[in-house]
Amino acid sequence: MSAYLNTRVSLFAAHLWPVEDFRTLLRSPEAEIPQVLMEGGLARLAGLVPGNDLNSLEQNIIAQLLDETRVLLRPLAGNARAFLLYWTERFEVTNLKTLLRGKMGNERPATLLNRLTPMGAFGRLDVQDLAHAEDVAELLRRLETGHYAGIVRQARQAFEDSHDPFLLDAALDRGYYEGLAHRARALEKKNGPALRRLMGSLINRINLVWLLRYRFNYKLPPAQVYYLLVGAHYGLSSASLKELSALGSLEAVLAALPQGLRQSLADAATIPEIFARMERAAAAEAEQVLRSAAPDCVRAFAYLILRERDLRAVRAILRGRNLHLPNAMIEHTVGQLAQETF
Repeated sequence: MSAYLNTRVSLFAAHLWPVEDFRTLLRSPEAEIPQVLMEGGLARLAGLVPGNDLNSLEQNIIAQLLDETRVLLRPLAGNARAFLLYWTERFEVTNLKTLLRGKMGNERPATLLNRLTPMGAFGRLDVQDLAHAEDVAELLRRLETGHYAGIVRQARQAFEDSHDPFLLDAALDRGYYEGLAHRARALEKKNGPALRRLMGSLINRINLVWLLRYRFNYKLPPAQVYYLLVGAHYGLSSASLKELSALGSLEAVLAALPQGLRQSLADAATIPEIFARMERAAAAEAEQVLRSAAPDCVRAFAYLILRERDLRAVRAILRGRNLHLPNAMIEHTVGQLAQETF
C-alpha cells in the first residue's frame, strides 16, 4: 500500500461535487460562475467563462483529468501504472479519429491540428507528422508503425472492406476497450474483486449500449454487430453477446439479459434511458469502491471515473447556459449524469 497514493486519493475524493454544487452552478448569476468553479476546485475552467468557448472547455476538462491522473501515477509502477496510463489514451484515440476524419474531408493540416486535444506528456501520436500525411491510406500506414498499431490494424481492415467512417470509428473504439480489458485482467488477480466490479460495469454497459445502437439504430446485421463488440470476461460473455445480437427488438434483448441486469433495466423503453441507468449504477459502484478498503490503485481508478462524471455534468451546465437552454432541460441532462436526482 502506498501512503502517498492513499492520502492523495482521499484528498481528491473530497473535491467531488455533491448535487448541491451543480444546483449552485446552474442558478448562479453569470458573473459569479468563475467563483463557483474556483470554489469547486476547477480553477482551470473558471478562466473560460463567460465567453465559454466550447472547444476550449472540452480541452480544459481533459487537461484537468490528465493533471490529476499524473499526480495519482507518481507512486505506481508495473501493471497498475500501465493500466491507469492506458485509461488516459481514450482521449488520444479521439484525436486519432479526428485526424482520420480530417483526412477524409481533405482538411488542411493547420486546421486539423487546431482541433486536436493537447495531450502533453501523455501524448503518443506524432500529430505534426500525421496531419501532413497525404491521405487516409497513408495516415493509416503511418499509424500502424506507432504506439496504436494494435488497434489501428484491425480498424484499417474494417475500413478497407467498407470505406465507412462509422465502422472505422467503431473498430477503433472496440480495439481500445479490448486493450483496457486485457490490462485490467493482469491486475484483477492481485487486486481482488473491486477492479473486476468496476470493469464489469464499464464493459457491460459499453457492449449492451453499442449492441442496441448498432442493431436497432444503424440496422447492422447480427454478425457485424457482434464483431464490433468488446471481447471480455465479464457478465455479458461472448456467447451471450452473440445470442443477443441475433434478437429482433430492444424488448427481446432486455428480456434475454442475465437476471440482475434484466431487473435493473426493467421498463426501460429507450437506449438513452438504458445508458443512463447503467451509468448511474456504475457510478454507485465506483462510489462504494472509493470509500472502501480496496487497493489504492483501484480506488484511484474509481476516483477518476467519478471525477470525469462530475466534469461532464459541469460541461453540460456551462454549455446549456451558453446556449440559453431552459433550466429544466439542463437539470434533466445533469440529473442523468449525476449520481443523485438533480
